[in-house]
Amino acid sequence: MPNTLIIVESPAKAKTIAKYLGKGYTVESSIGHIRDLPRSAAEIPEKYKREAWARLGLNIEDDFKPLYIVSPDKKAHVAHLRKLAQQADEVILATDDDREGESIAWHLFQELKPKGSVKRMVFHEITKDAIQAAIAHPRQIDSNLVEAQETRRALDRLYGYEVSPVLWRKVAPKLSAGRVQSVATRLLVERERERMRFVPGEWWDLDVTCVTGAGEPFPARLLEVGGVRLAQGRDFDPLTGQLRAGAEVLRLGEEAARALAEALREQPLTVLSAEEKPFTQKPYAPFITSTLQQEGSRKLGFGAQRTMRAAQKLYEGGFITYMRTDSTTLSTEAISAARAQVKSLYGEAYLPAQPRSYTKKAKNAQEAHEAVRPAGNAFRTPETLKGELGSDEWKLYDLIWKRTVASQMADARGRRMQVRLGGQSTDNREVLLSASGRSIDFPGFLRAYVEGRDDPQAALEDRETLLPPLREGEQVTAADPEPSGHETQPPARYTEASLVQTLEGAGIGRPSTYASIIGTIQDRGYAAKKGQALVPTWTAFATSALLEHHFGRLVDYDFTARMEEDLDDIAGGRQQRGPYLRSFFLGEEGGMGLRPLVETQMENIDPRSIATIQVPKLEGSGVEVRVGKYGPYLTRGEAKATIPEEVTPDELTLEKAEELLSRPSGDRVLGEDPGSGLPVIAKAGRFGPYVQIGEENPPLRTASLFPSDDLGTLSLDRALKLLSLPRLVGVSEGEEIWAHNGKFGPYLKRGNDSRSLTIPEQLFTVSLLEAEALFMQPRFRGGRGAASAPLASFEYPDRAPITLKSGRFGPYLTDGERNATLRKGEDQGSLNEVDARNILEERGKEPKKKEAKGRRGAAKVAGAAVKGTRSTAASKTTATGARKAPGKPARKASAPKTKAAAPKAAGKTAAPKASPLAWAQLRPYLEVLSPQERELVMATRERGEKVEAVAPNLGLDVKQAKGMALQASKKLNQAARSR
Repeated sequence: MPNTLIIVESPAKAKTIAKYLGKGYTVESSIGHIRDLPRSAAEIPEKYKREAWARLGLNIEDDFKPLYIVSPDKKAHVAHLRKLAQQADEVILATDDDREGESIAWHLFQELKPKGSVKRMVFHEITKDAIQAAIAHPRQIDSNLVEAQETRRALDRLYGYEVSPVLWRKVAPKLSAGRVQSVATRLLVERERERMRFVPGEWWDLDVTCVTGAGEPFPARLLEVGGVRLAQGRDFDPLTGQLRAGAEVLRLGEEAARALAEALREQPLTVLSAEEKPFTQKPYAPFITSTLQQEGSRKLGFGAQRTMRAAQKLYEGGFITYMRTDSTTLSTEAISAARAQVKSLYGEAYLPAQPRSYTKKAKNAQEAHEAVRPAGNAFRTPETLKGELGSDEWKLYDLIWKRTVASQMADARGRRMQVRLGGQSTDNREVLLSASGRSIDFPGFLRAYVEGRDDPQAALEDRETLLPPLREGEQVTAADPEPSGHETQPPARYTEASLVQTLEGAGIGRPSTYASIIGTIQDRGYAAKKGQALVPTWTAFATSALLEHHFGRLVDYDFTARMEEDLDDIAGGRQQRGPYLRSFFLGEEGGMGLRPLVETQMENIDPRSIATIQVPKLEGSGVEVRVGKYGPYLTRGEAKATIPEEVTPDELTLEKAEELLSRPSGDRVLGEDPGSGLPVIAKAGRFGPYVQIGEENPPLRTASLFPSDDLGTLSLDRALKLLSLPRLVGVSEGEEIWAHNGKFGPYLKRGNDSRSLTIPEQLFTVSLLEAEALFMQPRFRGGRGAASAPLASFEYPDRAPITLKSGRFGPYLTDGERNATLRKGEDQGSLNEVDARNILEERGKEPKKKEAKGRRGAAKVAGAAVKGTRSTAASKTTATGARKAPGKPARKASAPKTKAAAPKAAGKTAAPKASPLAWAQLRPYLEVLSPQERELVMATRERGEKVEAVAPNLGLDVKQAKGMALQASKKLNQAARSR
């Protein structure tokens, strides 16, 4: 029997497909991409490291030929696939039917080099019929699609690797630029600039409850007084808060509105007109990727990534069709399935005579897929899947099913009523009022699905509102006029849904990219979520300003959309990859020329100008906002103040700036230290307020203030008390117990063990007996000390409760199975049940399992330079381990003590190595370290984190972090001994 190997991307998809195939088929997954351009210098093969282009991974001189390498974490798996491919009679590459999937198939073919025949198989749903049909009708790899995807990858690499270093040098380290990411960031910034310039306008109007002669009440609103229309929000200039020039309207103030209300109370009104017009409303098209993400946000509260994660699981499980598409087309079998369910569930009246066809595609649509719909030729109803799907998957399937079925239902029909009422106030001024209603005669598709709206007011207008039967000339009474004040509102910030909608409308990005783009701009610190809104950070302002002023075309919306069109041309064989990249990067044939542009603009960029953000509400005050190495801050003359993360750009007024600048920030001498005779100085530092002894760098000793301490009123006695920490509590079981004030609160330390204290003041009062009692309690697995009480708890009827806790890396959410750390800008105090659930579902991850003993032993030796040791022998072992050649296993921590190294020359003896000092002796000298070194040492020594975990957060690889830790340890020991 022939042996056929089928390769898909994911294990879940492989498992589902394997169910539909008989003997002779082996289904394996590539687990995503198997190779890519080098991600770091360490991944560049040795023979290419001397090449000038190796850093890019693209050979500029050889028509941008890419240097692809198998990801280090994929080498073993690729070897396994290669072995299976060599043994197979036939290999079928069954990756997704889009550009990225075509590229993965091509990379598999290039890397595995199968001996047997190779075919390409595509399908849009994972059902038995679809898989068997795909196997029966294979095709070859589409080289044009591959070229388009490889061009996209090259564009992203060239853009990121050329522009990101500009941001590092001119704005701040660890920033990134991206072809679509930077445009999305610009959209957020431009909207926030509108909000910052916005000046609210105020006006009043009247809501009147009218009553018919039969006693039936209905609402109306005042439109005109004396023949002049009342001002509405649209009549105001957002830059001044005043009426627009030439606006012939009446602006009511509060006093005038209340007087008018009293004048109209119980006055008769006449129905001047009562018009009733029929309307029909057609159903919405089936979902494409972007509309699915938008409705997932509006109706379910899902972020884009959470929506796509649930959709991916549904697709791989065979429940829906492929979820990355920009086509609204439905296949004949899908239309038949939807119409059959309409007829059986809602009846003949809800089934239109002819099937509905949706052929409109998004701008620059690239895929030939169907819309996102339930899989198969007979849709399963959501009720039948409740036991098979997880919570998110079921909710999303329910949404997709309703939208698909509704797309084949009859139009909704109804009537709109518009009534005009006239009368006179007591001062003989004519008044005109309006009342409107909306009634549904036949719900049609609305019985199955109603689309969500981003604007709450628009959603209210869609609701059914009934008016009593009114006839022209009929008399009604203005029973209860109620004046109401209004204020114009700034343009709403983008949500994930509206940002996706805007990008799609502009032809920027593709279905598969929106979720990752939104995740990237948050992870890179360009935006933070406030409720559902995406708020740009001050760093985003500086980055956008630099790109707009010096690389305008790179963030131009039309230019970015044209790049997508160019990629479509390459996919269609109308353009070639090489010439296009030469034009973009080198400027050939009148192209943009990214590299020469960067080279010429680099020297023209003034970092100070870019780092200074224009804030309209601060103009003329002398107060400026700047983005520095350690974040945004205010400056006026010599005065400086950090801008708290909770202050959004549009909230920064002159009053708020004055408040921040008035807070103590300069050095203040409190008095003299009795022991040393040196001054005791109070300071405001990057990591919070602190006190120190001595003016020299490094000072004799430093100590952080407690949360209850006020830097402005701190006394000398209190400062000396803080400087007495860490405090020796006593000796227990032959080991000293010390009371420390750490980054995450007060704690006790005995050897390598630690326990948290409840309040900071316990550091001065805890006794030896109390400390021993704490150490007798079991250690909390999640971090230092005993488990602390949750900060908040959220209960749900359909799932386990979610608790908010304080952890080593800040507050986090957990349900016992998954954890999710809060991002910057997510206020733990304002979290509700919906927010907690969304965050955990979107970003929740299972806690990492502990490594095996052998690996932990090796890791301990490799990290010994960071954590410090007490014995000379251990120190020597660490030093030896640190010098080991790459690839050689580190010596285990439990290995016998090494002998002293022999002297290099006869007659000379090696100088004895001083033992490293204890952490308590080194901690006061942290000021001698750079901020990066300080953070590394605090994380590894005080908080007990591993170098491997800390390094990525500092933008370092593990080797660099270990070297930095060793150097920091030397600095601290040298500083301490010099005292």
